[in-house]
Order: sequence, then structure tokens, then C-alpha cells
Amino acid sequence: MVQSVVAYVPDLMDRSKVAAAPAAARFVARPDELATAAATADLVVVDLSRPGVIDALVDVAALGVRVIGFGSHVDRDLLDEARAAGCSQVLARSAFFAQISTLLA
Repeated sequence: MVQSVVAYVPDLMDRSKVAAAPAAARFVARPDELATAAATADLVVVDLSRPGVIDALVDVAALGVRVIGFGSHVDRDLLDEARAAGCSQVLARSAFFAQISTLLA
């Protein structure tokens, strides 16, 4: 069971969906805040399409925290970069939001 979620999801529509998920999420304003906030989290959720996220994933992955990233299904290079940077689970945006209740439970 996920108890603590840290999220970098700047889009307000996407953010509201994450906020409504079973586990309460704490949002950060910038990707460079992820590693510090993730130190006490069970899960990190990131919008991979935002600048700076891939670079921040390396530091977050070093903490051993599970990371779920979502992005456009057509941006295969970005999704591959996220996996290489240590993202535990990479999903298309539509798949992430279709499964959000299960993923963040």
C-alpha cells in the first residue's frame, strides 16, 4: 500500500486527477525539488514531458524510491530516456490515468 506520494505534475487537469487518487500526494513546484521530497516517500509520480524531469530522475532513482512516469505514447525516445534514468514504471499518459486508482493505492 502506498502511503506517501511525491508528484511533479504541473498541468492542473492532470494534477487534479493525481490529487483525487487514493494516496494523498504532495506536489513539488520544480523537478529539482523531487530528490529532497522523495527521501521520505514511498512513490514518486512525474510528468515526463516537462523540462528537467529526466535529469531529476537520476537523483530520485539513487534513493531507491519507486518512480512512475507518464508521457505521450508517441514520444518513444523520451519514454526510453526515462527508463534509462531509473524510472521504475513508464506509462503512456492515457494508461497512467486509466490505472491511477490502482497505481496510487
